[in-house]
Amino acid sequence: MKTLIFNGSPRVSGDTANLIDLIVSKLQGEIKIVNAYRCDISPCMDCRYCWTNPGCAINDEMQQVYEYIQDCDNILIASPVYFSELTGKTLDVGSRLQTYFCASAFRKEKPIPKVKKGAVILVGGGDGNMEKAFGTACTLLHHMNCRDIHELVSSHNTNSVPAIRDEKTVQGVIDISSFFNDGNAMA
Repeated sequence: MKTLIFNGSPRVSGDTANLIDLIVSKLQGEIKIVNAYRCDISPCMDCRYCWTNPGCAINDEMQQVYEYIQDCDNILIASPVYFSELTGKTLDVGSRLQTYFCASAFRKEKPIPKVKKGAVILVGGGDGNMEKAFGTACTLLHHMNCRDIHELVSSHNTNSVPAIRDEKTVQGVIDISSFFNDGNAMA
């Protein structure tokens, strides 16, 4: 089993990182983590290369991520929530999934044959809500052919209680690990 984790947090030891560490300790198989704030992945430039060609014209670390997306079984997006949305760097990396949208919409191709499971972990302490960020994350997961998506796991009081001490959130992360470890994605 292979799991791809997108870490959308700028903080090395923050709430998102702590929850990622927890799920990594529970997951079986191979795990690849893409850290949106530390990777060499540029945002989409709307060059429209992918309108008529597979892949992306930008030659950076995303090329390896595309390969891993093809082969993995599970994809997790974990991010803080800023102004009710995924972090900017998470959106930058996510914008590079445009090639999958263009494959389907313009080239009439199925870019990722293998169906995957997906999940989203969100943390925050602000006054907004998690639904918009969850919706965006689900859109990204769908473009990576995640058809079975776990319910949202979130901690939305991190200004007062660290996410790793939020019992409901910790149980949700454990539930995601069981969901990912339990066989193959739905066909």
